[in-house]
Amino acid sequence: MEPSARARMVTARLRQEDEAAAAAGRKGLRRLRAGNRRGGNVPPREPEGWRTGPAWQEMDGRADRRRRILGGVGVLAAVAALLFALDPDKALSLLPGGQDKGEAAARKNPAPLPAESGRPDGAPGEAPAGTATLARPFAGSPSEQYDDGAKGIVLPEAEPVGTLSKDQVASALKTTRDFLVAANLEPATIRGERPTAALALIEPRQEELTAKMNTSLSKPDREHDPLLLFSRFDANEVRMVGETVKTRGRMTFKEGEKGSVVVHADYTFVYPLVKKADGSREVARTIVRRVIDTELHDPARFQVTEGKVAVRSFAVDIGNTACGVRDGFLHPAFPSHRTGDSQESGPAVDPYDRSKDLRAEGSASAASGSGGECGTTTRT
Repeated sequence: MEPSARARMVTARLRQEDEAAAAAGRKGLRRLRAGNRRGGNVPPREPEGWRTGPAWQEMDGRADRRRRILGGVGVLAAVAALLFALDPDKALSLLPGGQDKGEAAARKNPAPLPAESGRPDGAPGEAPAGTATLARPFAGSPSEQYDDGAKGIVLPEAEPVGTLSKDQVASALKTTRDFLVAANLEPATIRGERPTAALALIEPRQEELTAKMNTSLSKPDREHDPLLLFSRFDANEVRMVGETVKTRGRMTFKEGEKGSVVVHADYTFVYPLVKKADGSREVARTIVRRVIDTELHDPARFQVTEGKVAVRSFAVDIGNTACGVRDGFLHPAFPSHRTGDSQESGPAVDPYDRSKDLRAEGSASAASGSGGECGTTTRT
């Protein structure tokens, strides 16, 4: 049967629409029309990646970002581990809820003690926990709060005494201080060299004392011990850690006989040391407490040498040195070599206890290697 005119018109119109769609590149339009002719519904074409996951280009970009993020986290973790190994206190202080930065710094660098104004009532309390290292050689010791070197030798305010003026008393105080520095803080003296500067400050009219010190430096023995006045270490055995010696004590003065001034100095010096061998890292501390009395008479009435000290008496207490060794040097024991079966037989002695008197001239307390019985040093 020949199609009706209406059917021919519909067929022609559809053909024209298909051709127009093909010319425009819209291939889906024909399917859409065909579906409409069949009564079906064809969903519109969806853009790539819509509800079906990211396109491959986007997936690759996100993977790169993820790798960069994970790489950054790894670097931060490595830095944190290194910081903790080098400085645990600082590392912990950076964590939320970690210790306060100021508290950590205060523990690492405790504030210096106020100047000693009188004899202490007893030994200092327990020091903050810590082990001596090359970076912190005084850690775990009361001396960490002592002043550095000569700064710890504070002179009292001078006043006129007897027949001496204020300036003369001030000169006696200063000369005594100079002697303490030369005998205990001068690097050459500490290295075991001849304490030339200290010897030059002794009143030359004290010929007996000068002769005894010269003998003790050249031929030390039990009766001639330079450690009674000078802090000396064997440079072939040990060396100082850094240049700081910790110092604490006090100086006073009073009127002596015939209008003189007597200066009383009582100071503790703490020396940090390592063995001389290259690469040595173990730190030992030797503690030397010295008591020395000097005297200045009125130059208008007595023969005195200006700028010199007349040594009236002295005593020493040494913590952590070999007992019974008479070679003129201090010999510290290192922590890894200390044993409980040494020759020490005397009482236990805290070398930081400054509350007790020392013995008279030329003697030493139980913890000293210069004379008397050998005691046990309770801490260094």
